[in-house]
Order: sequence, then structure tokens, then C-alpha cells
Amino acid sequence: MFFPRFVWTGIRAHRRAFPVSLMCWTLDVGRKGFYAWLNRPESPLRQENRRLLVEIKAAHQKSRKTYGSPRIHAELNANGHACGRHRVARLMRQHGIVSKHKRKFRVTTDSVHSYPIAENKLQRQFNVSKPGQCWVSDITYIPTREGWLYLAVTLDLFHRKVIGWAMDRWITRQLAIDAFNMAIRNGRLESGLIHHSDRGVQYASNEFRGLLKAHAIQCSMSRKGDCWDNAVAESFFHTLKMELIHGNFYDTRQQAKTDIFDYIEIFYNRQRRHSYLGYLSPVDFEKKYAA
Repeated sequence: MFFPRFVWTGIRAHRRAFPVSLMCWTLDVGRKGFYAWLNRPESPLRQENRRLLVEIKAAHQKSRKTYGSPRIHAELNANGHACGRHRVARLMRQHGIVSKHKRKFRVTTDSVHSYPIAENKLQRQFNVSKPGQCWVSDITYIPTREGWLYLAVTLDLFHRKVIGWAMDRWITRQLAIDAFNMAIRNGRLESGLIHHSDRGVQYASNEFRGLLKAHAIQCSMSRKGDCWDNAVAESFFHTLKMELIHGNFYDTRQQAKTDIFDYIEIFYNRQRRHSYLGYLSPVDFEKKYAA
């Protein structure tokens, strides 16, 4: 009689807890049949799956346990391990290898102010043809036992690279200005460059608008209460919190700063594979464009 392999694998998995003879008797299978199956040479497919599983676990660890099967598949193929995406997904599912899940976080935007609001020039056109056409900025918070740590970032929509960032204990205009000044040093400025943000007082202030004007950069702002108008910056923060902040709670702001610096400059910009970029990192996508 043919018995499905899962019967044998179930007995093998529990033989340290229960006698094999008892399990075979309970499941009405032959003990000799089980040992014959157990001692049978491993098939080439199972050998390959076992080797592939080692690579999957290594890629998952390298990604800080953030990658799901599409990014794991891209990582394996980039490292010369030819395999199908469905096979990778199946092995990950069978062995409980999962990516971190997203959580919701509160909004930090303070749009109650007397400064003028700029027209929404971006209009959710997040796909651009070259660097330096459009930058997006936003501010979020990270909890620590010392209190909030605020993070401002600026990204270039072309390669989704974080080209500017700043952190401080206060959510101030200077925080946004510091992140933007780093973007000026690191980014590329094309004629007609648009800078898009929400309506927060940090970006609507005279100081920040003056900085944009000094560099001949057009100002664009989201519609009231519409986070989708700045979806790329929002998505970055969701990713940061899902992959780094969730599950960690920092004793000090300095600990959080160190981790965030490492995440942005080492992992996100240079290693993390983005589905929008064809599963390249922002730096690799930028190099491919330059070549």
C-alpha cells in the first residue's frame, strides 16, 4: 500500500517524543516500511531543495529578516542561484520564513499655520525619467525612553535614494532645512526641479521656501490631509518602521540615531532591493543609469 510522504515525515519529526512502533501502530503503517523510507537515499530534488533552503535563510538573515519571496528570489538569482520564484515561496512557506509586517503609525504633520500653501505641481506623478527632476521630503518620529527622536528625509524620485536626512529631539524648521541641505550636497539638480512635501509648517516656512528659491527649485505641496500625494516618502517611513523600528525600543536617542544611520546609508541605499527598481538597490540603479 502507498502511504503519502507526509505520514513518514510526521513520524520522523516526532520520533524523539513518541516510540516509532506506537506511531506506526496508531497510523496503521508498517514499521519496516518507515525505516525503509528513512534509509532511502535522498532524491536529487530534495538535495537541491535543502541546499537552496540554506541560501534562502542566508539571504533572509542578510536582509534583516525583511525580505519576502520576491526579493529573496531576486537576491538568489543575483548571486548565481537559478531558481523559480514559486519554488522559493513554497520553501519559505514550508519552513516558516516570513518578512516583517507593517504597522500603522500616527501622523506628525502640523499644517495649522499662516504660511502660504504651494500648488500641488507633482500631482502624484511619481515616475520620472532621470535624477534631479523631483525630490520628496517628509518628517516622522521614533520613540525612545528619552523621548521622541524626529527624522526628516529627502528622496530623489528617480532612484528612490535617500539623498538627505537629519535627526533631532525637536521637530523644527531647522530639521527640514538640514535634511534638504544634505540633499543639495548629495543630489543632482536639474532645471525645473520640483520639491514636494506635505503642508507642514517646517516646509511652508519662509526659511525653507527661501532655500528653495535660492536654488531655483519649484515648491509643491500635497492637498490637505491627503497622504497619497506624498506616497513615496510615506512608503519609505513605513518601510523603515516595519523593518527597523518595530520590535526595537531604544533606551537613548543616540542608539536610535546609530541604527537609523546604518539602515539608511548601509542597508536601504546600498543593499535593499526595491521592486520599483527591478529589484536593484537605489545605488545600483543609479550606477546602472550612469553607465
